[in-house]
Amino acid sequence: MSKTLKIDVFTDVVCPWCLVGSARLDKALADLPDDIEVIVENHPFYLDASTPPEGVVVADMLREKYGKEPKEMWERVESEAKKAGLDLDLSQQPRMFPTAKAHTITRLAKPLGVQHELANAIAEAYFLQHRQINDDNVLADLAVEFGFDRGDAMDAMNDANELAITEQLAVQAAEQGIRGVPFFVFNEKYALSGAQPQEVFEKAIAQTLEEA
Repeated sequence: MSKTLKIDVFTDVVCPWCLVGSARLDKALADLPDDIEVIVENHPFYLDASTPPEGVVVADMLREKYGKEPKEMWERVESEAKKAGLDLDLSQQPRMFPTAKAHTITRLAKPLGVQHELANAIAEAYFLQHRQINDDNVLADLAVEFGFDRGDAMDAMNDANELAITEQLAVQAAEQGIRGVPFFVFNEKYALSGAQPQEVFEKAIAQTLEEA
């Protein structure tokens, strides 16, 4: 008898640790047998809800917040990204942008069954291809690659009602006690916070399936 593994994923596409955590999760999932039905649902979370429309310079923000040069912090996440097979250079993407539109188009990808893949693609476009994900055209280009009609994607990411729903969901995630991302919930039972090593994901998945 096949088993179902449902994973709720809370990330933000401008969070480098989310990029690493998602890659590690995917590697753990790739090793599962074919009779396991995996459902991954992505949920919006704002790394910094106060980010202005024009974005902020990440290095300046980190200096102001932590009182030290960002190079040391960047080197740590870049090193962990490399272990996950990601060639990450955070100095190449100087600005952090608001992500409401990215989250909205990802949320609306659920009926297409490509939420997780689209979220990963947007994060990779931002971090690895150094694209400006606050640009509607960039997001629309990515959405089309995952089955959206371009016009529908443009309309959706600029729809005030859809953006309000995304905002509400992001607020609810914070109200539920999620203080940082990435954050993963397995079969609504077990939770993992942070970009854990791949073996930690594997253990969580195994335990969840054993009890399924």
